[in-house]
Amino acid sequence: MMNMINQSDEPSIDDTLRRMPKVELHVHLDGSVKASTIRELAESDDHSLLPESEDELLALMQADPDTTSLTQYLSKFSFVLPYMQTAEAIERIAYELVEQAAEQQVRYVEVRFAPWLHTHQGLSIEDAIRCTVNGLRRGEAALGTIARVIVICMRNHSFDHNMKAIEAASRFYAKGVVAVDLAGDEASYPAHQFAPLFERAKTLKLPITIHAGEAAGAFNVRAAIEELGAERIGHGVRMEEDPAVIELVKEKKIPLEMCPISNIQTKAVGSWAAYPLRKYMQEGVIVTVNTDNMTVSDTTITKEYSALMEHCGLSLNDIAALVMNGVKAAFLEAERKDELVKQFEHELSELGLNFR
Repeated sequence: MMNMINQSDEPSIDDTLRRMPKVELHVHLDGSVKASTIRELAESDDHSLLPESEDELLALMQADPDTTSLTQYLSKFSFVLPYMQTAEAIERIAYELVEQAAEQQVRYVEVRFAPWLHTHQGLSIEDAIRCTVNGLRRGEAALGTIARVIVICMRNHSFDHNMKAIEAASRFYAKGVVAVDLAGDEASYPAHQFAPLFERAKTLKLPITIHAGEAAGAFNVRAAIEELGAERIGHGVRMEEDPAVIELVKEKKIPLEMCPISNIQTKAVGSWAAYPLRKYMQEGVIVTVNTDNMTVSDTTITKEYSALMEHCGLSLNDIAALVMNGVKAAFLEAERKDELVKQFEHELSELGLNFR
């Protein structure tokens, strides 16, 4: 008698999420360092001894379950930065970020970092950018994931330091660098302080993305767009506090780089029930989904999508639409972006997904 198998040939949701081509527009280099790499760098550079257990080491690198603020979340970065002060270390970590992305079927990734944070042992900011670009290029060549750099200016850095970062970014523009960013304590450093800086970025024709609407309110999203010339907004979860800002973002077609798990951890949003991503999608805002920091948030892009399906009621087709938003919002050179859009449309269609 023939054995009957009562099992559908349809792939599971988890399998489809795993196989789906993906894009990452908002991931920090220093927030995505592998614990094993930190251990090896510590041993080779004779740094102070690290905890012997993997759990203890990860506790120094990952956000605590009871994190209460963005400030507490950001404290984890101070642990890894001393290990990211040599050309070899930076290039290795950049390469390994592409490895981690490729494992999640990420076809395109923009990696952001603040080069001044890597100059404490003699590297110049140009050295830091060059090493990051080199690591990403090696990863791209080996793994096929297209990888680019976004150079960050820090709100707590001097105007001179930030201007030098802008100028350095311009020298690497279209040679691995695709944009500039402003990050840090947005509540303490209002956007208007940085207007001359980003006027210079616009003069140099550098695309601009700005961290806003995460630790400060909707007014900061407006300021990022109107005063700094933001073409994308990093996070933007709090712009729902002002419907007029939502309308501004829609009118100007400004994509959001939302990072759900990070936003919940930092208490930018109080709970999954209050997370505004689905609301933004329904209102016509261009939303993209990203990890922010793979290590600090203990996340992957696949995990982000899965969390949105579980907590926010998104479907696989909704996820596919978010993916396509990310491809179209990329700061990639036009010809390659056109090719990438066609590639993603083909792959998503092959998975039976409706992303329009």
